[in-house]
Amino acid sequence: MSIEIANESGVDVDTDAVMAVARHALDEMGVNPLAELSVLLVDVDYMTELNHRWMGSDGPTDVLAFPMDEGSVDHGPGEAGAGEPALLGDIVLCPEVAAKQAATAGHSAADELHLLTVHGALHLLGYDHAEPEEEREMFALQARLLSSWRASRVT
Repeated sequence: MSIEIANESGVDVDTDAVMAVARHALDEMGVNPLAELSVLLVDVDYMTELNHRWMGSDGPTDVLAFPMDEGSVDHGPGEAGAGEPALLGDIVLCPEVAAKQAATAGHSAADELHLLTVHGALHLLGYDHAEPEEEREMFALQARLLSSWRASRVT
């Protein structure tokens, strides 16, 4: 899986860990190993602009996901799949917003960025949380993926 990360936020971020959690989540979700993902870390001003332009909301947000190709999920044997590499999409993260949320939630900014990376990846795969049932499903899956990733890092 090709994951490109660009940190244009001006904040020091462990991009290797962000890449690792993204790879773990996508692997666990059965995404085609030839798929491509882009992760962009931006500052508050740019995130505010993106949030306004694409979501019609004021102010910055923590994560935005821009899906590109839904053909990258490997549904296993017997399922129709293109088998071709696909551009999964883009996850845009704002470390400054994540740090504020982390302080409120009582965990590290790094933990918040990992959560937001998984959250963005799930959005790229078609998950949403607009309805209560969707929210329960997505957030339970998000928690499971984060838990299994953290367990895999313990040596």
